[in-house]
Amino acid sequence: MHEFSDEPLIETRVGDALAECGETLAAAESCSGGLIASLVTDVPGSSDYFDRSYVTYSDEAKQQVLGVTREALDEASAVSARVGRQMAKGARDTADATWGLSTTGVAGPERDRADHPVGTVFVGVAQAAPWGSGESRTTVERYQFDGSRTEIKERVVRQALSDLLDRIQE
Repeated sequence: MHEFSDEPLIETRVGDALAECGETLAAAESCSGGLIASLVTDVPGSSDYFDRSYVTYSDEAKQQVLGVTREALDEASAVSARVGRQMAKGARDTADATWGLSTTGVAGPERDRADHPVGTVFVGVAQAAPWGSGESRTTVERYQFDGSRTEIKERVVRQALSDLLDRIQE
């Protein structure tokens, strides 16, 4: 599960950026099944910036743990930008973290109930700006990945961490 390059792994770069800023991360994982938490906590010192991960695989867990609305799940389905946004905000706000990172999608090997193609994924990144600033914001990106279930999960997580790093560095 390691990228082969001269650069440090994405989870190390994210950790360095969070530590440098004194910021924290909470994740809301569906299709990644806890892999964000696993990779982030592989980095020594991650307890300084990683708060928690919610593995909310079912619709009920998304609703009960993260506050994803029934309307979003009914109207858009769990594999949607709307749900990805609510998951990222829910992780951020429930953990009182600086950043919330979410993944929701179809890892395969078959399409989901809503007939989304395998590899369809939404990644949400929610930032908590200082209270009263009105600058908190959330972005969601849609991706399409190819590969086996395991390969898709790894690609999703590396993309999610890359999206997070981009936002931290803005």
